[in-house]
Amino acid sequence: MTQTSAERVAQHFHDFSYARVPVATRDAVKRLLLDYLGVGLSGSQSESGRIAREFAKTQGGVEQATVIGGNMRVPAVLASFANAISAHSIELDDIDVLALFHFSPPVFSAALAVGEAVGASGEALITALAAGCEMMERVSRAANSSLRNRGFHTTPTTGVFGATIAAAYLMKLTPDQIVSALGLAGAQACGLMEMYGPSMQKRFNPGPAARNGVTAATMASLGFTGAATIFDGERGFLRAFTDKHDARALTEGLDAPYELLIEFKPYSCARPIHNAIDCALTIRKQHKPDLMAIRRIVMERHPDWAHYHQNKTPATYHEAQVSLPYSVAVALEEGAALFAQYRDDKLKQPGLLHAMDVIEIVANDTLPRGVSCRMTMEMNDGSSYVAQVDDPKGSIGNPMNNDELRIKFDSLAMPVIGADGARRLADAVAGIESSDVASLMGLTMR
Repeated sequence: MTQTSAERVAQHFHDFSYARVPVATRDAVKRLLLDYLGVGLSGSQSESGRIAREFAKTQGGVEQATVIGGNMRVPAVLASFANAISAHSIELDDIDVLALFHFSPPVFSAALAVGEAVGASGEALITALAAGCEMMERVSRAANSSLRNRGFHTTPTTGVFGATIAAAYLMKLTPDQIVSALGLAGAQACGLMEMYGPSMQKRFNPGPAARNGVTAATMASLGFTGAATIFDGERGFLRAFTDKHDARALTEGLDAPYELLIEFKPYSCARPIHNAIDCALTIRKQHKPDLMAIRRIVMERHPDWAHYHQNKTPATYHEAQVSLPYSVAVALEEGAALFAQYRDDKLKQPGLLHAMDVIEIVANDTLPRGVSCRMTMEMNDGSSYVAQVDDPKGSIGNPMNNDELRIKFDSLAMPVIGADGARRLADAVAGIESSDVASLMGLTMR
């Protein structure tokens, strides 16, 4: 009998082991673990992170897992939910190369919560994180770009499967139980791109994905069965969420080492905006333009993203973080685009308002990459400045090195847990294979 896609990947991830994870993938996962914890700590102190922590606190239940940036332990489903929201609350979380989704909020939040609850070792955690990220990316490759174009948010809709696999590995489920867990994950797949605006909507999306992954694995461990045809079936995930898909991507190369490509964010905004920020920073460094003396800015973007992030009048910092005009303007003004640059009290500054108003976004299908940007700035005195960026800082083609990632981590973690706490947490990540999840997560408390 022909196996379904869920049955094939279930066996693959059941047989996973630390020794089977390529060294390059282990290193990538550990780099991302450090980044996730820094972003999660900072995000836990944001408005949306605070509310998520408060929600977890008020629900009660068995103390199984740590809520990052708080001083409490709650059931694993609640910790995964709150931590995923915190990790997505300041727009500094990681991205993949194809769909620009975020691995860590759903996958890492689920794995850390379950790992702490079951007493998992550091090696088991690294293995589970690698497995969850691979599963999430396989589903995205099978479903995108149709999934995104239909209005579904890739991070939660594919992330629930990654979270499920990470949790299932740490719970030591059987292959049949993993199949059921994937079916139950598909029943809970959700997340819409109707999330841009002044609200916190976007921050919420990874929360259910992490929580639902933990729920799916837990229910399967108790004997609840799920559909083995969740991906391939007539009404399965791929047919329901896409107009065009490639189911082969779910199972291609299962016997070969999987190359996990993770990109990191140096700027606190939506990833497709980063190229535009790099253009702005290049022109600022070379010419230091006066914002009020700018006549026009033409921002050429690849058609993949040309019609996104166009808001010139953001009303809250949530909107500003998905606004290319604001991000370019504040980068030109301040030479940075970190969370400190995205504050409600900056949104009405005259120079920023003027720069936003004169930006024109146009599509250019000759640009080489989906996120490529070419920026032309015309000044009132007739001078003109041009910059083009195809590989933004933090990408595979223009990576952040370990020192840069540590600087980012320290800048995010130190205000929450202090300099000594940040140092101890970074050291714990570096030596995680010789430790355990509970010891690591204890260091994330305030």
